[in-house]
This record gives sequence, structure tokens and C-alpha cells, in this order.
Amino acid sequence: MRLQEIKLVNFRKHSDLIFAPTDGINVLYGPNGSGKTNILEAIHYCALAKGLNKSLDRECLRFTADYFLLHGRFIDERDIEIAVKVSYAKASDKKIFLNSEELKKYSGLVGRIPCITFSPMELTVVNGSPQERRRFIDNALSQTDKRYLDDLLQYRRVLQQRNTLLSVMGESTINSDNLDVWTERLSLLAGSIISARLDFIERLLIYCRSVYEQLGLGEVPGLSYRSSVSRQIADMKEKEIVEAMMLRFKEITSQELHRKQTLLGPHRDDIVFRLDGIEVKKYASQGQLRTFLIAIKLALQRFIHEVTGESPLFLLDDLFSELDRKRVEKVLLLLKGSGQSIITATDKQEFDGIHCISIRKIAGEIEAQDP
Repeated sequence: MRLQEIKLVNFRKHSDLIFAPTDGINVLYGPNGSGKTNILEAIHYCALAKGLNKSLDRECLRFTADYFLLHGRFIDERDIEIAVKVSYAKASDKKIFLNSEELKKYSGLVGRIPCITFSPMELTVVNGSPQERRRFIDNALSQTDKRYLDDLLQYRRVLQQRNTLLSVMGESTINSDNLDVWTERLSLLAGSIISARLDFIERLLIYCRSVYEQLGLGEVPGLSYRSSVSRQIADMKEKEIVEAMMLRFKEITSQELHRKQTLLGPHRDDIVFRLDGIEVKKYASQGQLRTFLIAIKLALQRFIHEVTGESPLFLLDDLFSELDRKRVEKVLLLLKGSGQSIITATDKQEFDGIHCISIRKIAGEIEAQDP
């Protein structure tokens, strides 16, 4: 998948900008505050219908503007062009058009333009709360598995309904039959979701270990799934996961009625990252955390290509900071021949095989200096 061109109107810092990268590794450079990351975020909107780092739509409006508009033109591995338009106005909801047809659901865009991001703010995937790692795995699988995305959206709706019922039941057993119905539906969806996550982690680990070897890091990464359902979850088939959930729900009924919420399921699970058998979140240095995140994202790039046949767009914000030149060279070597990458940097970079683009040339001196 390659971005041919994207136009930004009233988006973040840019009033009117056109960005057209080359097919390989692009480095978009300029001083801090000049709007480099804004361009990555615009591309992310066109690929996944949302901003970077959980940004709200209204936060992406340029200063006092009432609307923003994004036009992206992409081309896939079969040389088929994909056009995406995203519009948002204060007075109306966000609208997304795919090849001139308005999408009824934003989820209809997910997976059409595979996209991976890296930024220092994403270190929370490695050292933050379980919610950050669940978001990572959900975003990855939603781009490669339509069934997973459908199941995940339905699971969230059923979970909300079940929690609502628990809240009105209190500690009584009134409406217990209704609760059983929601419990069964939730368990069936959970079995599918957890099974897909387990398969994903197993395959991602293979690529992650390969990346660590190619980077010459001298450490062995590990990934495992920590489930709220069972400690033996990794050895279970989908049907067995559903049965285990149903049994556990019966065991904790009184606790759920007391706390008025669903106490187990994929919305409470976690991924454990390790280096040489030691949990990364607890013991890794800042350098190890950053390198682990880069390796995971490089592994994800290979996974998506294997599953979809498309090399995903790779958007890397501030990649060069806190990495020595030798490490950067190895990362760039892994990026070469792996599709299109767009990297932001404060200064022009001198590496072989990259194309450097000045933000000031495409945005203009005046706009680039706006506060």
C-alpha cells in the first residue's frame, strides 16, 4: 500500500497543504512545532478513520476553523487506486467517503489501507496499562481479520448490555434467565476473540524474534497472553475457551452482582512482553522499552504483509531521537523493501536509500512558523 498524495485543509497547523511522498523511505524534517506529525495524523485518519494517540476530531481543527477536510489517494499492490475523503465540521458529524461513496460505518474503512504507527507516546503499549496493549492487539487484528473486527464491535455492545443488566439486578437473582442469555452470547464472542488473539501472538512472536536477531540486540523477546478466564488459556481451543468462560461466570455470579459489572473476558486480559524471560514492563530500561516497541512494530509490519499480501504504510514519528546511528541504520535496513515509510525528524538525515523532504518547502515559511 502506498500513499500517492494527501491534501489537508484546516487540519491542525495546516490551512492548505499537499504532501506527495515517494514509494520508499521518506523523511519529513523540520523544527519542532512545524506540523510534521500533523501530516502523519492526517494519513492515519484516511487509513483508520481516527487521529493519533486518541485525539478527538474537534482537536484537529485548525485554530478558529469550523471544519477540516482530508483527501488521500492511495494505490495497493495490484495497482488499484483507493481514494479517501474525511470531513469534519463543528455543526455535523465526521463523514468518510471511500472512492466517492459515503461509508455508513467508520469500521468500513478499517483494513482497506493497512497502516502502522510508531511514536514515543506509544511507549505506553510496552510499559502502560493493560488497556494500551489490548488497544494495540485490537488495532492490529481489526486491520487483518474482518471477523475479528465484527466480533469485537459486537462483544462491546453485548458487554454493555450485560453490565446494564447487572447494575439493575443488584444482588438479587431476579432476571437471572436474561443474564444467562447475555452471558452465553458474551462467552461465544469472547471465545472467538481470545482464540484470534492467541494465534496472533504466536505468529507475531516469530517475527519479533527475527527482528531482534537482525538488529543484533543479543536478547530474546517473549510474548504471552494473560487471561482473566484461565491460566491454561494458551492450550485451549475456541470451544474450550467458551466452556471455561461459562463455568467461571457461574462461579463468580455473586461477585458480579455485588460489583455490578462483568469481571472476566477479553476486555480484562493483557499481553505480557518479556526479554530473556524477564517482564519488560517491570525491569527494562528506557532504551530497551523504546527498542522493544520498534521491534514489535517491525514485526507487525511483516505479519500484516503475510496475512493480507499488502505492505502496510509505516508512519514513524521522531524515530531518530535517542537511537544511535548504528541502530538507526539497522532499522532503516529492515524498512527498505518493506513498503512505504514516512518518518519525521527535526533535521535532515544523511542515510543511504532515503528521500528527505523539508516541511518548510511543502507548508511554506509563514505557515510553518505559526504558533
